[in-house]
Amino acid sequence: MKKLIALFAVSAVASTSAVAGIALSGSASVSYDDNGALASATTYDADLVITGTNGGTTVTVGMDLEGQAGPATTSATMASKIGPVTISADMYDEVSAVADTGAGGQSTEGSAAQDTGVTISLDAPIGDATVGVDNSGNVTISGSWSGIALSHTSKSAGDTTTASGSIAGMDVSVTNKAGATTWSLGTTVSGVGLTLASSQKVTATFGLAGNTMVVTSVPKTASAAAVAGVAGSATLGTWGVDAVKSYATVAISRSLTSGATLAATYNTLDDSLTLKASVAF
Repeated sequence: MKKLIALFAVSAVASTSAVAGIALSGSASVSYDDNGALASATTYDADLVITGTNGGTTVTVGMDLEGQAGPATTSATMASKIGPVTISADMYDEVSAVADTGAGGQSTEGSAAQDTGVTISLDAPIGDATVGVDNSGNVTISGSWSGIALSHTSKSAGDTTTASGSIAGMDVSVTNKAGATTWSLGTTVSGVGLTLASSQKVTATFGLAGNTMVVTSVPKTASAAAVAGVAGSATLGTWGVDAVKSYATVAISRSLTSGATLAATYNTLDDSLTLKASVAF
C-alpha cells in the first residue's frame, strides 16, 4: 500500500511539473561613489523575480535580497485570462510612504485596501480598434492606424490619451493626462541616439571604442510645497520638493566577458564620480 501511495505521489509531481513552469530572473550591483566633497560611500542592490506559469495564469513575486533583515517581498501579483476577460490581483500591501528626501513622494501610508485589490477587465475587438472596460468603470479604446498607436482611457481621475509611432525616422510619443501634455522625441543622427522630452531633458548615446557613452542634460527642478495627508483616506499627501539646479551626467559603460557590466558616471551637480558593476540574469 505504501508503495502505491509513493508511486501516486511521484506521478502527481511529474504531471504538475509538466504543465507548470517557474522562471527566475533578477539583477545585482555594487556601486562606489566618491560623492565629490562629501564622504565616499559604497552601496549594494540585489533583486530577484520569481515567475510561475500554469496555462494562462501567471504569478509573479518580486524580492529585495540586500539588507540585514534578509529577503523582503516587494510585489506579489497574479494574472489570468478567461476568454476576453482578464483578472489581475495585486496581493502585496507595500510600504509606499518614506522619509522626506526633498524630492516629493507619498507622505502618508496607504491602507491595505488601497494597496491591494482585484481588477477585472474585458477587451473586445471592434473593427481596427479594441474596446476595454474594467471593474472601476474605466473605458479604453486602443488600436494602430497607419503605423501610429493610439489609446484613449476615460476615467473619473482624468482622461488619458496617448499616441506613439515613427514619423520620418523619428520616434514620437505624446501623452495627454487630465489636460496636461507630455511628449518625447527620439532619433539617430550620424550614429548618435538622441532623445528630447517635454521636461527639457536631453540624452545623447554614443558608441565609443567598444563602450557606450551616454550624456544627459537634466533641467532644473522647481520647489513645491508639501500636501498634507490623512491616514486611511484617499488623501495620502506628498512631501515638499526641493529646488535643484540643472546639471549634466556623463556615463561610460562596457559589457565584460564575465557577463557583468562596468559603468563610470560623472555628475556635475556635486562633482562626483560613481563606479558601478552590475549583472542581470
